[in-house]
Amino acid sequence: MKILANDGISQSGIDALTNDGFEVITTKVAQEQLINYINEHQITGLLVRSATKVRKDIIDACESLKIIGRGGVGMDNIDVQYARDKGLHVINTPAASSSSVAELVFGHLFSGVRFLHDSNRNMPLEGDSRFKELKKSYAKGVELRGKTLGIIGFGRIGQATAKMALGLGMNVIATDKFIDKATVSVDFFNGQSIAIEIETEAMESVLKNADFITLHVPAQKEYIIGKKEIELMKQGAAIVNASRGGTIDEVALIDALESKKLSFAGLDVFENEPTPAIKVLMNPYVSLTPHIGAATNEAQDRIGLELASQINTLLKG
Repeated sequence: MKILANDGISQSGIDALTNDGFEVITTKVAQEQLINYINEHQITGLLVRSATKVRKDIIDACESLKIIGRGGVGMDNIDVQYARDKGLHVINTPAASSSSVAELVFGHLFSGVRFLHDSNRNMPLEGDSRFKELKKSYAKGVELRGKTLGIIGFGRIGQATAKMALGLGMNVIATDKFIDKATVSVDFFNGQSIAIEIETEAMESVLKNADFITLHVPAQKEYIIGKKEIELMKQGAAIVNASRGGTIDEVALIDALESKKLSFAGLDVFENEPTPAIKVLMNPYVSLTPHIGAATNEAQDRIGLELASQINTLLKG
């Protein structure tokens, strides 16, 4: 049986699938050529990340397909229910990238509170001529310890983010439509751990009381954070989005940054990917990454192995 990993897969995933008797193809096939390629090569399993779209046309036209796998969490690029109604298996790897995304959130938080994103822009240009002025302009950083992190979406990634916040000595509050409470285990290097139960609150309460907001929600039809929600936030609060573009109204966000209502934002995802708005990219109060939340070697290894295990169980188990 042939597995097409159209958006790539880790070597550990390839090795696991090969050892289980599958032929793994890592050729990158253009979206418009995908149907012909799948049919011509009689592909049994199609693995994607966020780039390749698996819509009804592919599901209807490719009779050899038995399984569609998403390396990651969100499956908004796949017509999941339609595929399942047609008898296909649709799988993802919800746990594999949680720690990687959570660490990136804190990368943006540390960058924002100590102005690293801006100083890394200005030091190469003016560090030798305006050192003292730059030192003064970046001298009013704040610590994360003792501050309150508000988590919107308290699933696996939200809880992984909570673990890191608790380890830093932050207060954690969270909101989630589907989760009333969760026990978060903070694990230490020597095998010890501390379990802390966190009860979720109303969205409005989280917005009003958090010093920093981080979003961990699936793709939405409407904004989660717009002008009204930003107005509820503390003066000088900050926001990080490493979930999905389109969950924050970027026009309202930039306005809030320019008016100093918000102190900074950290964005890994954007409304107009893969061509984010220039106004967002050029804003000095925004820490930027190009949708790399799950893009660590460790996460990709876990994703590859988890996909391989599920494929073997479903197709050969």
